Amino acid sequence: MKKLLALILSVAMLAAMAVTLTSCSGGDDAVQVGIVLPTKDEPRWLQDEASFKDALDSAGFTSEVLFSQGKSDVELSNVEALLEKDIKVLVICAQDATAAGAAVNKAKAAGVDVVCYDRLITGTDSVDYYVTFNSFAVGVAQGQYLIDAYKDQTGVPLYIYSGAVTDNNAFIFFAGAWSVLNKAVADGQFVVQNCPAIKDYAGKALDPDADHDTLSTILGTITTDWDFSKAKSLAEANLVAANASAKGDVAILAPNDGTARAIADAFSADSAVSSYVITGQDAEMASLKYIQDGKQSMTVWKDTATLAKTTCDLVSSILGGNTPDTSTTYNNQAKDVPSAECAVTVVDKDKLAELISAGSFDQAKIDAAK
Repeated sequence: MKKLLALILSVAMLAAMAVTLTSCSGGDDAVQVGIVLPTKDEPRWLQDEASFKDALDSAGFTSEVLFSQGKSDVELSNVEALLEKDIKVLVICAQDATAAGAAVNKAKAAGVDVVCYDRLITGTDSVDYYVTFNSFAVGVAQGQYLIDAYKDQTGVPLYIYSGAVTDNNAFIFFAGAWSVLNKAVADGQFVVQNCPAIKDYAGKALDPDADHDTLSTILGTITTDWDFSKAKSLAEANLVAANASAKGDVAILAPNDGTARAIADAFSADSAVSSYVITGQDAEMASLKYIQDGKQSMTVWKDTATLAKTTCDLVSSILGGNTPDTSTTYNNQAKDVPSAECAVTVVDKDKLAELISAGSFDQAKIDAAK
């Protein structure tokens, strides 16, 4: 009987130890890297999800991707759910650059390293690293494409649009584009048609940090909120307000591919618009199809596989107890955040043909895009 009682006590002690160990390790649901992306309703973020899974799985990390679906409260809940799974690193692409501060503050308080992905979270020192494409260079590429398309011409009507004012990247994209367009406007190559607030800045560049309030006012009049429907409605309203001299052959600064397609649809439906050159970014399959069909002029390709791989390398350094390699810093209004930048590529119809031949894009997927 004593042996039986001793055996029962031993089993009980082992069971208690197992519970304790499971609790300390975070249990079967524990993951090393938690990833929060803005929405699964846009092709861009599904591409990022796939790139992350490939990069992190091949590197041997456990991870989980959650989507905020355009809502900051869902974003916060996603971060809280990932913290329950004992994550060591949070990779987050903020829905709202300011509101996301509450989420990363919680992560930091839990001892989690925070990596901003593609969009910088502002107004908090709870951000450890930032991985991004050179957002200013994206804008420069867009603006310069329009300048080159209308070389040696004057008086070309220019319509400008921006991303969401809640997204810090929208400020950087626009400032990059305006860094080259401002001189073209001052010299008379372009005449801005839909943004009176920018007219005082012809010939003047705008800094995304120093001139943040000014840019916020300007962008507030031309924002698409990254929303296709709003972009199309805004473009249609601009065209209704425009007279014949503001149409004909026009240049259009569109902030990304989704809004570019929506805006292009509005301009192509106006019989007084004889042609247009329009920018984009993200190299979404639907926009690559638009480029092949002559309905969109260019996109700035930010290879998400490269961005995810760079992020994975940074995460690997963190989990290995090392300091990640970074190339620059971005100020988020609370600190200078160590940042790693990836290069971008301008893709027009000719470049797209080259990239398809090189295997970077699949023609069948482009053909099937909607």
